[in-house]
Amino acid sequence: MPLRDHFRAPVEDKHSWDELHGMWPAVIVQHLFPILPEGYIAAPRVHLGTSFEIDVSTYRRDEPNLAEGPRAADGGVTVAAWAPPKPTLTLETELPDQDEYEVKVYDARHGRRLVAAIEIVSPSNKDRPESRRAFVAKVAALLQRGVSVSLVDIVTVRQFNLYGELLELIGRSDPILGVGPPGLYAVTIRGRKRAGKRPLLDSWFYPLEVGQSLPKLPIWLDADLGVFLDLEASYESACRVLWIE
Repeated sequence: MPLRDHFRAPVEDKHSWDELHGMWPAVIVQHLFPILPEGYIAAPRVHLGTSFEIDVSTYRRDEPNLAEGPRAADGGVTVAAWAPPKPTLTLETELPDQDEYEVKVYDARHGRRLVAAIEIVSPSNKDRPESRRAFVAKVAALLQRGVSVSLVDIVTVRQFNLYGELLELIGRSDPILGVGPPGLYAVTIRGRKRAGKRPLLDSWFYPLEVGQSLPKLPIWLDADLGVFLDLEASYESACRVLWIE
């Protein structure tokens, strides 16, 4: 079955996009376990970014915890109040808390070392410049740690290409993206270190289209070890569970 548009009618009229995004990581894990080599495990993770405030008065103690000073003449303790310096800058801001729909693959033989991450892009990852920068920075940090990263973007209502923005961050580009990078795509990226030479970055990029099938995506576990994730099979399994036609 082809890729649906989960952000517009008729699919959106019956099923919210987050139903698929919440289910798909778990189904991907089910599809990975039979093909992962011994010693490797996969786990889903869904985190919904929220804005919240903490009422500091809730945590205020009845007695202030202040350092004791020298004893006074009457035997009591003199307490020196702490006077913090004024900040050099105070800004009103909102730090982006990312929605995360992902699968992580670990090498359980070596202290549960993270070796691969599959990120299913959400609308909130693409809605604002600061959200896109935060997402791209997260991917770059994973690549620096030697983690293979796969991005799956089926968000039809935001046309930004986060893979392209990642390459811009490191001062590179991919000719396959052309002048107008596709808004829907799947890509696997991995870094490779070389003795005495600059590291390399490998990419496997697949443009996606509504109405077309999804590809088999390489997932790297080590320099010379990987598996193919059948995105189409995992996507269809998730859709069947949710009764998405």
